[in-house]
Amino acid sequence: MVKREETLLKMFPEEIRKKIVQIPDWFEQVQEIRLRVGGPLLIQYGNREFFVRSDRGGLCKDQKEAYQVSPKQIRETLEHMASYSLYAFEEEIRQGYLTIPGGHRIGIAGKTIVQSGEIRSMKFLSFLNIRLAHEVLGCADEVLPYLFDQDQKKLFNTMILSPPRGGKTTLLRDLVRQISDGSSQVDGVTVGLVDERSEIAACYQGVPQNDVGIRTDVLDACPKAHGMMMLIRTMAPRVVAVDEIGSREDLEAIEYVMNCGCKLVATVHGSSIEDIKQKPVLRKMVLEKWFERYVILNNRGKVGNIGEIYDSRGCR
Repeated sequence: MVKREETLLKMFPEEIRKKIVQIPDWFEQVQEIRLRVGGPLLIQYGNREFFVRSDRGGLCKDQKEAYQVSPKQIRETLEHMASYSLYAFEEEIRQGYLTIPGGHRIGIAGKTIVQSGEIRSMKFLSFLNIRLAHEVLGCADEVLPYLFDQDQKKLFNTMILSPPRGGKTTLLRDLVRQISDGSSQVDGVTVGLVDERSEIAACYQGVPQNDVGIRTDVLDACPKAHGMMMLIRTMAPRVVAVDEIGSREDLEAIEYVMNCGCKLVATVHGSSIEDIKQKPVLRKMVLEKWFERYVILNNRGKVGNIGEIYDSRGCR
């Protein structure tokens, strides 16, 4: 069993741990594990939702057979994840998530404490969403040749689109790795990665748990717009990578990045170019042809399965 599996299993109370290991290929196939006080133990397995069976373990679709999570188990899981010092993770909890060794990201919900219109902390933490950090090394092999000008060996500004759980973050991670490391076709270049939700590099105490390449600098848990501008000013990247753009602040930062001569690789939620044209901020980028390549993913087949690739004019 690899270190990442062992690290994750240790975070759960013994009874839940025993049930998880009975799931076939659990570490490779499970995307999310959800714990809710008094609710069923839910697993996102192979892009489908299942309950964990109460009696003999394994998965089922019948809620009546599902294992129920107790308040004590939520508390024990949180204590393990925070190394028995929740206070030390107060800033992360305020933002609604923790990142644990192995790069796994724990979403947290409960009662918020609000002061002057801002969330200061949370208490009565009763809902956990454990998102497993998976790498699919090589998943960008198929798309990478379409993203480079083969004559000038330069990367095109690229937008990756997919529906939820379509694999856009997984594809972005491997693109960053390959652009950073280089290959027999192109030289590696410095990449600045803004990882606002700690999902791409999956940093733990500042160290990436995922392979994002030898020339990649990471701003972890940093707002996208601020991070893009900070990287340009401080780390001199040739390429900037960012996940899930969409705000007006993002638009201004992206324009700044491109005007500085850097290339950008970004992801957005969407299923087509027409889809993102319906969003005011993204519409401007499309109509003004800020991006030279659009990679559209679908939920069919393997993670990051490529549906279509278009240029800035909308041609395949």
